This record gives sequence, structure tokens and C-alpha cells, in this order.
Amino acid sequence: MGLRFTLRELDVFCAIARQENVHRAAETLALTQSAASQALARLEQALGQALFDRLGRRLVLNENGRLLLPRAQALLDQAEDLQGLLPTGGNGRERDGAPFSLLIGASTTIANYLVPAQLAALRRAHPQARVALTVGNTGEVVAAVAALEVDFGLIEGPSHHPELHIEPWREDDLIVFVAATHVLACGNATLQDLADAPWLLREPGSGTREEVERSLLPLLGRMNVDMELGDSEAIKRAVAAGLGVSCLSSSVVADLLAQGAVVALTDRVPGLPPLKRMLHCIRHRDRALTRGTARFLEIAAAGTR
Repeated sequence: MGLRFTLRELDVFCAIARQENVHRAAETLALTQSAASQALARLEQALGQALFDRLGRRLVLNENGRLLLPRAQALLDQAEDLQGLLPTGGNGRERDGAPFSLLIGASTTIANYLVPAQLAALRRAHPQARVALTVGNTGEVVAAVAALEVDFGLIEGPSHHPELHIEPWREDDLIVFVAATHVLACGNATLQDLADAPWLLREPGSGTREEVERSLLPLLGRMNVDMELGDSEAIKRAVAAGLGVSCLSSSVVADLLAQGAVVALTDRVPGLPPLKRMLHCIRHRDRALTRGTARFLEIAAAGTR
């Protein structure tokens, strides 16, 4: 028995699932609203099931739609990759440079300090690649990957989402630091002094915040959180201005350390060890590894060797 639906109908279904609106989905696919509506109707008729609950102008995935979405997206990903396997013409060469699209979700520190160089390397290797980067804290990136809004995510904290596959991506150093003029920079501070000092930390839900608390709370017993800021750049500038102590990725504070505006406390506070964490890559378990995702991870791995 032949297929009762087409890839185009699956494409329309996935677009409506993302947009929750037929008109907006049609615009993203360069279709008329009527054509998109008809494609969805044909798919639902072929499957014998409604895929959305109609809530006013919104179309929200029902249980059937949520079950279908990751598998439909996986089929579309595989179909796109098939195009890259075919020769461009009579020369028989593989289309290694064929255009692909890539949607990345990355937590804030990774997006701002680690991904740009790798995106530049990807663009040099694949000038026609279409790349979009969504930035949020770890919790937001996990939600985006689970909802199939991005192809994969790069996060700073752990994830235990049952629908996601998580694997180590690269190691990252964390630096406890203060302004060079801060009293803790004098060289005779203790862990108790560190616990009593005002701390500037990322917001709850941030992978950096979770890792800092996991690493330091057993050592310090408590942390005197004076400020919560949603941006690592703002935190390091506030610390450099003498407002307190913080712990961020070494990639974030490398410039101020080199300038001497801030100092690391690892060698200045007895008992404070070097801190490391593992950054992770997350993907939906039901979504195939796309060609764009595979190329990005290959290039990123080569850049760390």
C-alpha cells in the first residue's frame, strides 16, 4: 500500500505546530493560507485523526499531534539530508557543500563566547548554509529542543528531560573572581570570608548558577547572594567595579583577567580548588542527526583538538 500523505503535508504540519497559526505557517513556507489549510486537512484525513485543538485562531497540538511531531520532523530532516547525498551532475561527486539549514539553541555563555568562532568556521566550510541561533538559559534551551524548535542545544547545566539525549560536548573552567582592589584579593582571605562576601550570580534556571552552587555550596556552607543578574557580561563588569564576588566561565572573564581589572581567587584562598564543568549537547531522542548538526559538531570537535 502506498503512502497516504506527502512530505509537503508533513512540512505544513510541522510549520503549523511551530507557529500555532495557519496563516503564519503558510508565510514561512511561501504558501497561500488556503493551500496550507488544505494540506493539513489532507494529512488529518489520511491519518484518520485530528492533530490540533482549535482554540480561537490558535491551533495547539493535541495528543496525536504531539506523538506525530518528532517523527514527522525526523522524516523531513532525512529527506533534506538525502538531497546532500546525490551527485550534483555528471561528475559523480558528492554534494558535500550542498546548502543546509541549521537551528541551534545555546545557553547564554556558550552563545556569546564559544559558539561564534565555530559558526565562523562552519560558514567558511559551507558558505551557503542557513544558520539561526536561539539564545536562552539552560532551562529555555532544554524546552526549545524538547519542542523541536531547534535542531540541537548546547547547555551549561545538566538536563534530565526524558525526551532528550544528552552527551558531553566540551570541558569548561569556572573562575571565582573579584576586583583587583577588593579586600578578598589581598591573599589572606579564608573560605569563611568567601561565604560572607556579597555574591553576584546568574538567575535561577541558569546552568552557570546551578553549577556554581553545586560546586561551592559544599565548600562554603552558604552563599550570601546579594544580586541576581541575567547577563554574564553585566556580572563581570559589576564585580570589576567592586560590588562583590562571582564565579563565571573563564571565557567570560579572560579579558578582565588579562587587563588586571579582576583577579582569580583559586590561588589566593586556601581550600578553594580549581573548578571545572562539562558543557553538554542535547538532541531530541526521536529526531535524526541532521547533516547540518553533524557538520557543526565535527567542526567544533576539530577546533578543540
